[in-house]
Amino acid sequence: MKRQLRFILAGILMFSSLIACNGGGNVNDPMEEQVEKLLGQMTLREKIGQMHQVSPGNINEVMTQLENGEIGSMLNVTNPDMVNQIQEIAMKKSRLGIPVLMSRDVIHGYKTIFPIPLGQAATFNPLIVEEGARVAAVEASADGIRWTFAPMIDVSRDARWGRMAESYGEDSYLNAVMGVAAVKGFQGDSLNRPTSIAACAKHFVGYGAAEAGKDYNSTFITERMLRNTYLPPFEAVAKAGCATFMTSFNDNDGVPSTGNSFILKDVLRKEWKYDGMVVTDWASATEMVAHGFCKDRKEAAEKAVNAGVDMEMVSGSFIEHLESLVKEGKVSETNVDEAVRNILRLKFRLGLFENPYVSTAQSVKYAPEHLAKAKVAAEQSVILLKNIEEVLPLGKRVHTIAVVGPMADAPHDQLGTWVFDGEKTHTQTPLKALREMYGSEVRIIYEQGLAYSRDKRTDGIAKAVAAARQADVVLAFVGEEAILSGEAHSLADLDLRGAQKQLIDALSKIDKPLVTVIMAGRPLTIAEEVEKSDAVLYSFHPGTMGGPALADILFGKVVPSGKTPVTFPKMVGQLPIYYAHNHTGRAPSGKETLIDDIPLEAGQTSLGCSSFYMDAGFGPLFPFGYGLSYTTFAYDKLHLSADTLRMNEILTITANLTNTGKYAGTEVVQLYVRDKVGSVTRPVKELKGFQRIALQPGETKTVTFELPISDLAFWNIDMKKVVEPGEFTLWIGTNSSDGLSADFEVLN
Repeated sequence: MKRQLRFILAGILMFSSLIACNGGGNVNDPMEEQVEKLLGQMTLREKIGQMHQVSPGNINEVMTQLENGEIGSMLNVTNPDMVNQIQEIAMKKSRLGIPVLMSRDVIHGYKTIFPIPLGQAATFNPLIVEEGARVAAVEASADGIRWTFAPMIDVSRDARWGRMAESYGEDSYLNAVMGVAAVKGFQGDSLNRPTSIAACAKHFVGYGAAEAGKDYNSTFITERMLRNTYLPPFEAVAKAGCATFMTSFNDNDGVPSTGNSFILKDVLRKEWKYDGMVVTDWASATEMVAHGFCKDRKEAAEKAVNAGVDMEMVSGSFIEHLESLVKEGKVSETNVDEAVRNILRLKFRLGLFENPYVSTAQSVKYAPEHLAKAKVAAEQSVILLKNIEEVLPLGKRVHTIAVVGPMADAPHDQLGTWVFDGEKTHTQTPLKALREMYGSEVRIIYEQGLAYSRDKRTDGIAKAVAAARQADVVLAFVGEEAILSGEAHSLADLDLRGAQKQLIDALSKIDKPLVTVIMAGRPLTIAEEVEKSDAVLYSFHPGTMGGPALADILFGKVVPSGKTPVTFPKMVGQLPIYYAHNHTGRAPSGKETLIDDIPLEAGQTSLGCSSFYMDAGFGPLFPFGYGLSYTTFAYDKLHLSADTLRMNEILTITANLTNTGKYAGTEVVQLYVRDKVGSVTRPVKELKGFQRIALQPGETKTVTFELPISDLAFWNIDMKKVVEPGEFTLWIGTNSSDGLSADFEVLN
């Protein structure tokens, strides 16, 4: 067995070298009795072993550690035979027979890849997120993976940060709703089921506010902002039963999250009563040395465990130093015991003690029902940003289409970031889908123009233009490759890369309708391209079935319904930009005078002394929650159940929504609220609810929201979470900028 395991581990080592979550359980619970009984039998070394997570490395060392009970979890083992052999050693050759928790980054799909999380957020449909996570769990668990490092619920407001792709966008409420849906999908109705995998809420906390949008950078978030904006999604998933939490790489106000007892003990354990398990991010324990927060690896282990970390991902300082730290009295064995309780509890909840093995006879990957759900997810994620003179959908007047651009047939890049296991051979690209689904109805001319998104060679543009001249409409697929977003892929310039701007410019000059389809991992600065295009579709990397989804949208079989989950800037210099900002004392109230309109020798105060950019103005290119449809919608008859309410009451809000166009379509109706006066300044608007409403042409529905007044609570000037009495305004509308409004008052 050792020889066979050595062989399989060697293969995994080659691969892994390429890729670098409720305090204390119920003591009367039989599971808690099992945890305590097992804990009481463990030596200190065996306890520390449970806190040790490894990625396959030195094969002999791994096997020895398994036999000694010194590995609690393993990363990146995707061969079910190998999983079974690892468990065989842990269960039968180690003294106590504790199973190993097998883990993997399964972020937006395992084999069947769904849109990146930012794209899933664009659906404003929690069911899409839940189903995507369920498909991922079914496929990954078939290979023995029982723990994933998702969802990422970092509130992300700076598109320079590449990991925005992995988030649910800029809004705290949206991240909470989608995060809970993901947890439900991954974990199913019971963690004990073989197809359930433990979710991991990451990154705890504030990572999305990295200074200058540069990954791993410091954050400077006040406690009030932390509690009002960044912590709520994590509290929501904790209360929804998320099995694990992961600490973030960043330091906030000088304290690295992996050594931050305030967030890990005071908030997570004491305030939220969380008894799940906390793991570091990859080597984030020992990276506290690089932060200058610890002098060496030993002190890093000391500070991490004393702060409330349960398991260390890969860096090994716990297994190296915790024994001596306990003997020296620098770490109490009580802290170690609490960490091990959390780990063992998770393993019992997953049913690993009863069934640590996985069946090697399975065929769930790329199942037809999985592909169908991935296609629906991609369809609902696509955002229509512009559609002049109803260029879309393509109708009977179109006989020939020109398909151009580097993203038209890019099966790898279409999958997006954080895809370790998806295979491009299964990707359905737009070109392939258009040919297979609509090739018998229209003539398709394909000319790539650019080989890939960063291609600076312009010699192919003339061929693309020549193809476009032969067509009735031009479909230009541009954007960014998968590698240009994700972890450690921050950008200071968010324009289209390579010669893509030149390609769009050339195509815009030939007097043919130009439809620009952008596939990317973040909002790009596309003001020029939007101006030059007749229609624009935005698709955050759509995954395996992105091609058929886009083809059906282009030809009108599916009507777009996606909405922007983040604000799109006009220029990168506007970042960070987000809708839920506070008002300044000098907010613009009239027309902005932009730089080219300023008279020569104008007086210093002639522009009005208000808060805006002279070259970009005040507003974004597209606001949060924005997205058009092939049909049109009208809102009217906004009604509130009361205009004065008490703290314990619920406000019922209704409005009529009418499909005033000629296509059946779905509108995402959004509810926003503003607290007009507070003990601290409050955001100009905050999302408090949304609904997807499907309507036939001419149909009207009454949309109803129920808003508990308790949902208006915030952390006030005394750092207490309260609802303050006063006046409020609410809006129901199609995005964060437009809608019907009404006022109400909350009384003591």
